[in-house]
Formats: sequence, C-alpha cells, structure tokens
Amino acid sequence: MQGSVNGGTTQEDLRVQSNIASGPKPDPFSLFFIFVSMWFKNLRIYRLSPDWVCSADELEEALAKHSFTPGSSQEPLSLGWVSPRENNALVHEVNGQYLIALRAEKKLLPTTVINQVAREKARDIEEQQGYKPGRKQMKEIKEQVIVDLMPRAFAVSRDTRVWLDTRNHWLAIDAAATAKSDEVLGLLAKSVEPFPVLPLYTEQSPGAAMTSWLVDQEELANFTVDQDTELRSTGDSGAAVRYVKQSADIDEVRKHVEAGKQCTRLALTWADRISFVLTDALDVKRVAPLDILTEKQDVTAVNDDDIFDADMTLMTAELAKMISDLVEVLGGERK
Repeated sequence: MQGSVNGGTTQEDLRVQSNIASGPKPDPFSLFFIFVSMWFKNLRIYRLSPDWVCSADELEEALAKHSFTPGSSQEPLSLGWVSPRENNALVHEVNGQYLIALRAEKKLLPTTVINQVAREKARDIEEQQGYKPGRKQMKEIKEQVIVDLMPRAFAVSRDTRVWLDTRNHWLAIDAAATAKSDEVLGLLAKSVEPFPVLPLYTEQSPGAAMTSWLVDQEELANFTVDQDTELRSTGDSGAAVRYVKQSADIDEVRKHVEAGKQCTRLALTWADRISFVLTDALDVKRVAPLDILTEKQDVTAVNDDDIFDADMTLMTAELAKMISDLVEVLGGERK
C-alpha cells in the first residue's frame, strides 16, 4: 500500500491491497463500531530518534524476549508484550506504522482484607505472648499475610496500545495515566536497544500557550477552541475553575489569569476532523474522530483484517498530521 502520511490522508492510503472481488459487505453500524473502537482515546506523545531504523520483523524479535506470561502466585504485577490483533504477532505493521501492545496483569488484594486478617493474627499472637504486637511486629505480620493471601488474589489484566510512526518519527501511547505510560517505556527500554524514545518539547509551554489563546482570543491555524476549559492557580492553593460544556467567559478568564491562574486543560478541534482535550503537560485526552472522518472509511473492505488495516491507516495519517500541527501552534519543536 502506498501513500503519504505527511501529505494527509489520500484515497490510496485508505485502501489496503487485498482480493475482495466478492463477498458480503459489513453493515455501516459494524464499520463504525470497529472504526471508533480502534482509535486511540489518549495520546502521550514522544519522539522516535531519527537515527532509529527497525523493521517490523526486527521489532517483533526484540519484543518476543519480553512477551507476556502470567505471573507466579507471588508476583503482584506482571508485564509483557502481547499481540495487538490477537493473532500471535507482536507487531502489526501497515504502511510504515507499527502497532504494539503491553499487557499488565495485577493481583488484586484489597487493603481492607489484609488489615482484617492481620488483626485476627495479631489477636492470636497477643494471646500467646501476653501483650499486643508492636509496630515492627505488626509490619511483619502484614507482610506474611500478603504472602499467604497472594496465591488466592484475583488477577485482572489490561492492555495498553502503542503506535510507532516510523515515517514521521512519533511514538504515542494510548494511556491517560503517567503510570501506564511509564510501564510501556520501562519495558520498551528493556526490549529495544538502543532505546529509541525521546521526550517531546515545544518552544511554548502548553499551559502558557493555552492561556494566551484564551485571553487574546487568537486565531489558531487548523484549530478551534471548544467549550471545556480548566484554569488552575500556579500557587500552592491549587484553586481551580472549570467550564464544562460551556464557553469560557473572556472577561472572567482575564480576571482569573490576573489572579495567578493558568489554563491547564482546553478542549480543541483540529480541522473539523478530531476533537480532543489538551493539557499543560502536552497530553492529549478524549480523542474522538468526527463525522467527516467516519465518512472516509474504506467501504471496499469486506473482512476484519482489511477493515482494521484501512482504519489504522486513516487513524495514523490523521493523528500524525494533527500532532504536527499541534507542535506548530506551540511554537515548533524545541531542539
């Protein structure tokens, strides 16, 4: 499949080569569901080193050394790479875009349960020794309770998807929490040498830029300001003002800024195609494709693989251009 991410989405980009001369067409609702479900909901954005060159097969081999295996009965957390398509391939590649996924399996052992069992053991020990266990002994009791209960703990797993754009050198993690992205970066550093991920810095800080956009009502190239806004004090008080599903009053905003507040979250729409919320940490949250993109789905695709590849091509092309434009309105990338 050919096409240019830098130039935006082309009709050629949207068509994944396949033999689809005949066969039943999925209904529009199914197409829409697959399309929306595969889109990243959050973007924690990093740079891929421009010197990093790695084929999908080479990345697959590197990740395989740390593929996911369920943890032992005493492991509270297990991390490993899994197939993003549930087809045993650890790397899904389309047109130079890689999709990978990290699985985290965590044993759930509620603190209330630990404390309850520990108290019962402490009472037994008190009867035996004639006095209450001290602080050090209680700590040892709790540690032993955790060891005893861990094999019976309920295990839950979650997958975090990662997109690597080898054409434009972006890496984005679909995670809202810092802890989840740290898990990805930590295991990626163990899996891939040299570590190809670099932090992304812009000339303007997102917080200062968003505040300026609101106060000065600047016209932004390819972006419009939407209704959700958060202003937070830069001092120790942590005072915050939020506008939810309503436009921020410009006079009120100016008063809040004069009082020492700065914009920390701002809802934006890019090119009438994607809505999202930008934070002062340069995180992109609540990413949602708009109707104009759902109309661009490849209706010639007739099976799940073709549909997924076409939608992945569309998503990565649009997000790559959106990220590039976002960096541009923040003054460009700081070298």
